[in-house]
Amino acid sequence: MHTLCPALLLSILPCTVPSALAEEVSVSSPDGKLTVVLTDADTTPTYSVTYEGHTVITPSPLGIHTDLHQLYTDMSLTGTKTATVTDDYTLNRCKTSSVHYEANQLLATFTNTNAPAPAPSTGSRRPNGPRSNSGAFTIEFQVSNNNIAFRYIIPEERDRRCAVVKSEATSFTFPESTTTFLTPQSHAMIGWKRSKPSYEEEYKADAPLGAASGYGHGYTFPCLFKVNGSTGQQVNKKKGKQAAPATDNIWVLISETGVDSHFCGSRLDEPTPEGRYTIAYPMMEENNGFGSTGAQVTLPCLTPWRTITVGGLDAITETTIAFDVVRPLYEPSIPYRFGRSTWSWMVWDDASINEKDLKAFIDLSSEMGWEYTLIDAWWDNNLGQEKMEQLIRYARSKGVEVFLWYNSSGSWNDTNQSPVDCMSDPISRKRAMKWMQSQGVKGIKVDFWGGDKQETMRLYEQVLCDANEYGIMCIFHGCTLPRGWERMYPNYVGSEAVLASENLKFSQHADDMEAFNACLHPFIRNTVGCMEFGGSALNKHYNRDNQHGTTRRTGDGFQLATAVLFQNPIQNFALTPNNLTDAPADAIRFMKEVPTTWDETRYLGGYPGKNAILARRHGNTWYVAAINADATPLSFDFDFSSLNIKGNTAECFSDDKTLAFSASQLKANKKGIIRLTIPQNGGTVLKIED
Repeated sequence: MHTLCPALLLSILPCTVPSALAEEVSVSSPDGKLTVVLTDADTTPTYSVTYEGHTVITPSPLGIHTDLHQLYTDMSLTGTKTATVTDDYTLNRCKTSSVHYEANQLLATFTNTNAPAPAPSTGSRRPNGPRSNSGAFTIEFQVSNNNIAFRYIIPEERDRRCAVVKSEATSFTFPESTTTFLTPQSHAMIGWKRSKPSYEEEYKADAPLGAASGYGHGYTFPCLFKVNGSTGQQVNKKKGKQAAPATDNIWVLISETGVDSHFCGSRLDEPTPEGRYTIAYPMMEENNGFGSTGAQVTLPCLTPWRTITVGGLDAITETTIAFDVVRPLYEPSIPYRFGRSTWSWMVWDDASINEKDLKAFIDLSSEMGWEYTLIDAWWDNNLGQEKMEQLIRYARSKGVEVFLWYNSSGSWNDTNQSPVDCMSDPISRKRAMKWMQSQGVKGIKVDFWGGDKQETMRLYEQVLCDANEYGIMCIFHGCTLPRGWERMYPNYVGSEAVLASENLKFSQHADDMEAFNACLHPFIRNTVGCMEFGGSALNKHYNRDNQHGTTRRTGDGFQLATAVLFQNPIQNFALTPNNLTDAPADAIRFMKEVPTTWDETRYLGGYPGKNAILARRHGNTWYVAAINADATPLSFDFDFSSLNIKGNTAECFSDDKTLAFSASQLKANKKGIIRLTIPQNGGTVLKIED
């Protein structure tokens, strides 16, 4: 959400030509397949969505509630304006590096029909500021191929230039045939040291529409829906005939983007039995009860974008809508460098935060040719500043740069891992960052955040902005979903916001479910933003001696595949020093070479929770990664022509039916196809030089 200067906001507000006779207005994507219909029927702003003529979102309310007005009933559509929007941009830390965005824009103003007459002005008015003399809002839709983004524009009213946004009527209603792939929002102030919510709950796949979340607080973004089979008869208005019903499944992904310090994060509330999901703001209990559940805004203002991606699973996995409608908020202070990192804590735990063990992981990064090492919690207590400075110098002498862990605070949870009470305080934060800059520290990993309130969103932005001034990149852990931050903040390099790798050492259940969860993330969580998972382990057991602890159920090929499937520009992989000798040499060779940034991403196959096949290109090299969670082996034919690859050979890293790992050279048949079969819990990667 961005507060706009009055002149800029005036330029995008629609003309207020009365449209009392208009019952609805529509806007479609450039290819004409995706259409939004907006109406004021029954004096309630509503919208619906069709894709290729088939209903995917049935009429659903819109509207916003501020401390000035409740703007979702007794509303009339009073003005519209249309335009086209185009943008060409580059993105150096995501699933694609070059994007062309083209959308059709609709701006529609709704005015409260029962609003009182304007009160006399009691002071001077800014001459250029757009105003409403009665309760009104404008909603902006941008509809691109397979994507919809919309937001509210709240004008200044009379002499009021600030407001509190309390809630929204914004909702998404699905046909009854729909099934869901959702993860719930947890209670606040529960879990480890009362540190939830942290976007680390389990998903339910193919669950019925309208199912309760379990906690009673709805579902966190992004939310995936499958509209199954027929969505009902569609009327062809030109001929007065009914079109045939849809027979194919249509997928719908709901999320939001553009959330910064000016607004709170949101989620979907508990659904109604008929399948309506409404936007919900943070719970009062989040952040230990501190801060508002709504948003404090300056008028005129824009709310964050709500996004809807519609189509096949290719549209879902390849979407860039989270980045298309946002803009950079500041310039990078230095050229940031992305890459691979070791992480001692993931397998060797807290006990590894000592000079000897950390040097072993620095040496591992050096041997692997990786750019970084991450030093986790307690480093200030276990080593102290002087020894840490010596360790940083040692790392840099080996060609390895350092990320340091910090606690976001301690006042909104009971975590005491240190350094604590530093990132939340501007004086301590800048002092720490100045010291890190002097030592050459390249990044921080900040953990244990407080929720989705605006108060917390302000802190995310403050940490990012201050870190950029000192040339420091930021990873967030125990945190919220990134919402367009890869484009908004040049030093942002990833968030956890998922049931990530650490859970694999905490419970055997997580290991037993690893393949299922991994087959969800490419279609849900990782579609809208970077995902700092911290995986690709080659230990058989999540324990220092590789003999005890939880047992990994997946093959080594599976682990290599997730290095490609899970996208994040800084990858804190779970390799350990012993893997140089006890893991397959070809697996180590692959991990030495795998990139972390991508120029192109293509969906090749899969189904959420069962299997996933993606292709990612880095420069002239394609990586085709596939994993399988289903009991039935996954067989697929890779066609070189599907990626416009001229050659016909690939290096294959794969698990066989017993999950034994091997690497080999494969050549396509006369039709340019390689046939691959992947067992349950197995994976394959094809590396192809084009």
